[in-house]
Amino acid sequence: MLAARAQADSTELHVAKIPVPEVGPQDVLIRVASAGLAPGMMLLLARGAFRHLPTTLGHEAAGTIVAVGDQVTGVAEGTRVRVHPNLACRSCEYCRTDREMMCAQQAMMGHAAFGDAPMPLYDAYHDGGLAEYVRVPYWLVDPLPDGVSFDVGAKVHDLANAVRALKLADLTPGATLIVTAATGTMGTATVKLAPHFGVGRLVLVGRSAERLADVARISPLPVETVACEDLPDGWEETGGLTRRLREIVPGGAHAVLDFAPAGRMMAQSTAAMRTGGTVVHMGANRDPLGLPAAVMMINCWKFVGTRACTRTDAREVLALLDSGALRVDDLITHRFPLADARAAVEAMQSRAEPIWMAVVNP
Repeated sequence: MLAARAQADSTELHVAKIPVPEVGPQDVLIRVASAGLAPGMMLLLARGAFRHLPTTLGHEAAGTIVAVGDQVTGVAEGTRVRVHPNLACRSCEYCRTDREMMCAQQAMMGHAAFGDAPMPLYDAYHDGGLAEYVRVPYWLVDPLPDGVSFDVGAKVHDLANAVRALKLADLTPGATLIVTAATGTMGTATVKLAPHFGVGRLVLVGRSAERLADVARISPLPVETVACEDLPDGWEETGGLTRRLREIVPGGAHAVLDFAPAGRMMAQSTAAMRTGGTVVHMGANRDPLGLPAAVMMINCWKFVGTRACTRTDAREVLALLDSGALRVDDLITHRFPLADARAAVEAMQSRAEPIWMAVVNP
């Protein structure tokens, strides 16, 4: 089969022919119809976060079960499914309380490992879904509702990440929410999901006014935008983003969902919150926050970091999609054949054109 692979001697993606995986007693084999693209996996590869190389990349996948092991229960050949990529022990305190992303064994298929503990599931199932077939433990597949496309099914994980961030923001009905890096995958997912979590008004922050305008048009809520390219020169050093946000929301926003991978968007958006506000960070920003602890204390601000969704979050997304309350097909802006996976990742990394969600169709 064709697969997009990472190798030990390279930080690039390589498309190669490899054997179709063999099905074990508790496995299902899925013919992949759609796999999500996440350019961050290449940064993690460069940082050495992949324990097993070579490996097939891709933690988001949907397709049809074509073979099952003799100990598999609850699913059958011919079932349309999406893969839940989170590998965890299933028995620790975190796994038992809907926080499996905190499990010491937590890793993702086709993606990185996040700790130093032994990870037997990751050892066995590190290969991901950017391939024609993927082998998965049977308990990590969710049936896709009939009305949900494979492309959307492949992106349920990102939608569920937005659900997790919205939950952690602890919003009250009618809340004003600032979303940074709003023109990317997580920002657009949040825009679609915000009405289901009490949000009454959105303030979208990004670099490009043109791209923000495109996102604003898909919002079912009142929305205002702040483009960093339109702020005064030197805004990162002078607090220009905070001042602009305070002009838009004089009383301060209830919360910030921060997806920015670098820079001062997070700190300056946080400073535009009202007393008691919450900032939820999911951007992996390595820059210092730049806010004194005393300011956080005086304003009773909460900072919450989260690195992934849970199975519960994903199933809530599936329920919303099944009911018709959530429609996200328009978020899939780019589709690539598997043979072009390398070029697809390069396109997402360059951001030369707007890409909300991208998928590969083997």
